[in-house]
Amino acid sequence: MFTIDQLAAWQILDSRGRPTVAARATLHGGGVGITQVPSGASTGEHEAVERRDGDPSRYGGLGVTAACRAVEIDIAKAVAGRTFADLAELDRAIVELDGTPNKARLGANALLAVSQAVACALADQAGQPLHQYLSAQIGVPARLPVPHFNMINGGAHAANRLNFQEFMVAPTGTPSMAEAIRCGAEIYAALRGLVVDRFKSAGVGDEGGFAPDIATPEQALDLLVDAIQRAGYQPRADVELALDPAANGFLSGDAYHPGDGTLDTSELIDRYEQLISAYPIRSIEDGLAESDRRGWRMLTAAVGEWVQVVGDDLLVTDPERIRAAARDQLANAALIKPNQIGTVTETLAALAAAREAGWGAMISHRSGETSDTFIADLAVAAGVGQLKTGAPARGERVAKYNRLLEIEATSGNGLPYGLAY
Repeated sequence: MFTIDQLAAWQILDSRGRPTVAARATLHGGGVGITQVPSGASTGEHEAVERRDGDPSRYGGLGVTAACRAVEIDIAKAVAGRTFADLAELDRAIVELDGTPNKARLGANALLAVSQAVACALADQAGQPLHQYLSAQIGVPARLPVPHFNMINGGAHAANRLNFQEFMVAPTGTPSMAEAIRCGAEIYAALRGLVVDRFKSAGVGDEGGFAPDIATPEQALDLLVDAIQRAGYQPRADVELALDPAANGFLSGDAYHPGDGTLDTSELIDRYEQLISAYPIRSIEDGLAESDRRGWRMLTAAVGEWVQVVGDDLLVTDPERIRAAARDQLANAALIKPNQIGTVTETLAALAAAREAGWGAMISHRSGETSDTFIADLAVAAGVGQLKTGAPARGERVAKYNRLLEIEATSGNGLPYGLAY
């Protein structure tokens, strides 16, 4: 049981220079938790709603002072001084206080700020690292996840001609987190040299991946294979590739436009099969638009035996949407982003729904990130074996990787590293 003494919130900037919410929770007994909430650019239609001020004279209407007031006035009035049995009871109370199906009244950014801050305060009060506290709530063995490093950006995350949004490398063949992060950093350095040599530029996208002037996924994948080898690693044996095409972004009408032609659903699935045959790809996220449910079933049937088919916009970290997609065999893994659903408890429920379906799960950052490391601890606690949080560069991305290194160095109990399946 715990009692909240005080909630505070304030406006900060995310990694794109846009406002977002930071919050502090103080518990009776001295536990303190501070957190910062990220914000997405490539968002699904069914995500929980961020509350923005809408005042065009300040931050182009993107301010979050109303969300901060919701924390300090609406939510604090309802929960301060009240005793809760656990975090789940608090989260239910603030969801009920909002009273909308998509957190639109108070804002998912306000609710998540409170939920995460209280989770951190409970860990502090218990004298535990956050991942240990969360692991006790989840009830599965903790595991250090394979980092999926964003190396090349396109789509909504970069100003180039590449319509696929993310190209990642995953050091699945390394023996530890320290070696995985060394591997990712060395490949990133090798890729930078290739991009500078070939394109005379080393500009990056929102998540730190390079954004060369290329248009097709094959060009991006060729660059990655070259970089892996230049860094002294073997494709597939040491390092595999992961894609996030984010197909919502290149669907127009009934046709997809991947960058070098117009394809229907069947033709796009054929294209993915060709890519899987030619490159060491282990995971494809949002390979089809969220509205193309028939296509998702076809894609999973076609390639799900060989690669991970991950739903993001399709599922938006919603336990009910995950269960429905599992019944319909639309994917075999879920992307997990706490700010898509709005509270820590609902995030844990989404993870449970994926486990119950026999699916994989990958914890994820957002394109508008902060230096907060909550998701690194969450990835360890959830035991999912996978985390994507951008390039091994830029402070807001590196903060998560450095937190994983800290957990590995200080856990003392030999946490396993690697994929969970």
